[in-house]
Amino acid sequence: MKKSYKKKVSLWERYLTKEIGIEFKACLYFFGVLFYYCTYRLCIGVTVAEILHMAEMIFLTYAVGYLQVYVLWNFDESDEISKKELLGIIICTIIYTAVSYIGKWFDRNSYVTLGFAAYIVFVYICVYLVYKCRRRIDDKILNSDLKLFKTRTDNK
Repeated sequence: MKKSYKKKVSLWERYLTKEIGIEFKACLYFFGVLFYYCTYRLCIGVTVAEILHMAEMIFLTYAVGYLQVYVLWNFDESDEISKKELLGIIICTIIYTAVSYIGKWFDRNSYVTLGFAAYIVFVYICVYLVYKCRRRIDDKILNSDLKLFKTRTDNK
């Protein structure tokens, strides 16, 4: 009699997986936003960053992370960019851009703010490509592990 090794993922494990993903997204996007912000600050001759702005950025990246995962189909981790994923990118870019303008991250400079919006779209596309590459690598590893498992069980 063969044992079944199929285990159902618990509700707690699914929740924890989503929370870890949100944590990762928040850190990743915070770094991207902070990079653009600091580059802007350096370009205008300021060598310090506003702590209030950085606090707004980190809270915003967490909020947008929750929005992405629980409302917007976790679009940056999808298999392809279709209309639904583009909608998610647009919504989140508008949120980031609006908060940056309201919070005066770029001194309400319209050109810098529009550049920021384009940069956020670029970051989303890069993150999408990174996740896609990661999935391919994970698939290769899983397939390799499966082949190794099959050869072990066939030799018994």
